[in-house]
Amino acid sequence: MRVLGVDPGLTRCGLGVVDGVPGRPLVMVRHDVARSSPEAGIGERLLAIEQQIEEWLGTYQPDAVAVERVFSQHNVRTVMGTAQAGAVAIVCAARRGIPVALHTPSEVKAAVTGSGRADKAQVTAMVTRLLRLADAPRPADAADALALAICHIWRGGAQARLAEAQDRAALARTAPARAARSTAQSEAARQQAALHQAAQREAALKQARQNGAAVRQAVIEQAVTRQTGWRQAGGPR
Repeated sequence: MRVLGVDPGLTRCGLGVVDGVPGRPLVMVRHDVARSSPEAGIGERLLAIEQQIEEWLGTYQPDAVAVERVFSQHNVRTVMGTAQAGAVAIVCAARRGIPVALHTPSEVKAAVTGSGRADKAQVTAMVTRLLRLADAPRPADAADALALAICHIWRGGAQARLAEAQDRAALARTAPARAARSTAQSEAARQQAALHQAAQREAALKQARQNGAAVRQAVIEQAVTRQTGWRQAGGPR
């Protein structure tokens, strides 16, 4: 599985590509940052980020994109720019039909270091160790992007299996109700067919009675006609 991790930001947007599956050694493919000029307008900056992410997606063809879930209670202006850059990454992936996952910083820290309260230095150290790198990835935004990719490789599969298990459980819970509905529908159809057959038999009997009455009437009329003819001819009475 190949995952592109995105640590969103306007000035520096961390990008990191990692190959791997749970339980096996991970391989770092590339890490870097997408940059935009602080002097440029917001539209130009987001366009620059979008173009660089598109280049990475086209070059490395990831199976999934993991983006940091942005939240903050303090610097709203910074958070807005970061969220906008994250949205650009999500749109780029969606345009290509690539699944996107959002992971919180504490979730990433817990996955990589075992503690949701680890600092950046601890995260970078563990990323370096897990990817068996000679040197720590720089800048820190790139290291965070690699951590996001690692988190998704390790947790994304488990989350998918959990969702699949929940779906199976839901189907199992609704199976008796579906079976009961199917049985009721079959019984209703059987009863409807029986009523239809009974109506057909009744209609056939009615038609037979009408045909019999018509035959009897015809016989009577023929007899009357013969009797009348005989009388007129002076024949048998």
